[in-house]
Parts: sequence; structure tokens; C-alpha cells
Amino acid sequence: MLDEFECKRQRKQVVKAHGTTKDKVSHFLSTSNPLVFRYKMAQQIKDISMRLDKVAADRHKFGLQPIDVDTRVVHRREMRETTHSHVNDSDVIGREQDKGEIIELLMQQNPNDDHKSLSVIPIVGMGGLGKTTLAKFVFNDKGINKCFPLKMWVCVSDDFDLKQLIIKIINSADDSVFLADAPDRQKNLNKMDLEQLQNQLRNKLADQKFLLVLDDVWNEDRVKWVGLRNLIHVGAAAGSKILVTTRSHSIASMMGTASSHILQGLSLEDSWSLFVRWAFNEGEEENYPQLINIGREIVKKCRGVPLAVRTLGS
Repeated sequence: MLDEFECKRQRKQVVKAHGTTKDKVSHFLSTSNPLVFRYKMAQQIKDISMRLDKVAADRHKFGLQPIDVDTRVVHRREMRETTHSHVNDSDVIGREQDKGEIIELLMQQNPNDDHKSLSVIPIVGMGGLGKTTLAKFVFNDKGINKCFPLKMWVCVSDDFDLKQLIIKIINSADDSVFLADAPDRQKNLNKMDLEQLQNQLRNKLADQKFLLVLDDVWNEDRVKWVGLRNLIHVGAAAGSKILVTTRSHSIASMMGTASSHILQGLSLEDSWSLFVRWAFNEGEEENYPQLINIGREIVKKCRGVPLAVRTLGS
């Protein structure tokens, strides 16, 4: 159907640029007449909608359940940029309540009064909802800085490679508090085997109350996760926490020791505030009242997804 639209557009350009009056009259009287074409395409769209409705009805008739296809293990290095921990608080809109709830979980004593346990708190939500932004918002909170002497940020994203993740955690720990600690050794991390790396990791985490953010986790391999968790756990001081962001509820269930924080879309007004910030310079929107209603209609279609709001606004 889209090909037909494209063909129609190109035919119209050719006739307009090179056609004679006779050609243009013939074009109008043929089945390519704009009115006829619109009617035909409207019928096609209606037919497709009916087919999709039937597919949806069949799903319920056969008791089929939706699954999250994004949880399949694939390499996403080219699809997803590596994240970092910096964020300006003023750029985060509509996430104060989420931030407060997560900080409360991070400040709580570990479950079952077990001082040796390592709490893992997942943030779950579809792509574009701002899981990473929320994690940054929490990570840079002044209260969190006081509570956790050591903070580490690791973007997992790609395949869950245990060795590379350990190296990332060690490097993040160095950036946080160990800048003067043998910088030359960091150049040799890739040459070390797993036994040497786990000793390095244990030394970095020893007796440190830390917060580790594992951002953008995709891998559902429980064996790999348990292997990493056990290595981290060995050096964890009482009250240490791991904050995980993921799109997958099954990953959150596998990794989490507490209930997942399910991230919802922004409210309509928060979405509008975010849209205005990206669509106009500060205060400039007042100069374009004719665009305000258009902008609000665009925001409604974004359904509270910050990435969509930000992208269309900009």
C-alpha cells in the first residue's frame, strides 16, 4: 500500500514536470484521478484494519498471551549508545515522586534484617520511558552521595560478558574514589584472567558500602547473573545496593530482591512542559499562540513517553 502511495507521488511529479495538457486531462480521467485514488486507498486501509481486528480477536479466542520479544539475547552495540551517570536535575521533569520512592528503597535496611544480603532494586519500563534518566536522577542525589561512599555506574547493554562487566565495575570504582591508585594497572585489565580480575574487584569493594547501577540489562541467563552477583557479593559491606534498569519483567524478577519499580508515562501536563522545553527557547512559546494547540495535540499522541515528546519537540 505504501508502494502505491509512493508510485502515485512520483507519477504526479512526472506528469506535472513533463506532461502535455492532453496527458494531464487523461491522468485526471483515469483511475489515477486523486478522488478515485483516495477512495481506493481508503478501502485498502479499512480492509487492513479489519484483518488486524481479526488477528486480535483470534488471540483471545485461542487464549494466546503476549510476550516481550525484546528479551531475546542479541548484540545491541550499534543500536544502543553507552550511557553515563551525569544529568542536570533541571532537565528531569515529572519524576520527583519516582525518585523519592526509589531513594526510600535504597535507604531501607536489607530484607529480613540480613546485613550480609545484597539488595537489588529493578526499574522496569518500555523503551523511551526514561529509566536511565531516572537512575541518573537518583544516582546524583545529595542524600545518596552521603549514604553510599562508593558509587559505580555500568552500562550493560550488550551481551552479558562477565569479564567485561567486572572490568567496567573496577574502572567505575577507580573513577569514583581510587584515582590515585595505580593507574598503570588499569591498562592491563584486559590481559588479566577471571581469577585475577575477581581479586581486583574484591579489593575495590572490600568493606565499602556501595551503590552499583547496572543500566540497560537485556540478558536473561540466570547462570551469568548469579556468577556476577556472587563476585560482587563477596566484597559488599552491609547496606550495599544494586539498582538495575531493564525493559524486561522477567529479568527484573530474576535479578531483583525487592519489588520492581514499574515506571509509568508522564502526565499530560508534565509531557507538555517537556515538549515546550525542547520545542522553544525559554519563554518563546508565548510568541506563537497558533502553535500551542498544535503542540498539545502532538503531546497527546506521545502517550507520556518522554523520548517521543523530546524527539518531536526538538
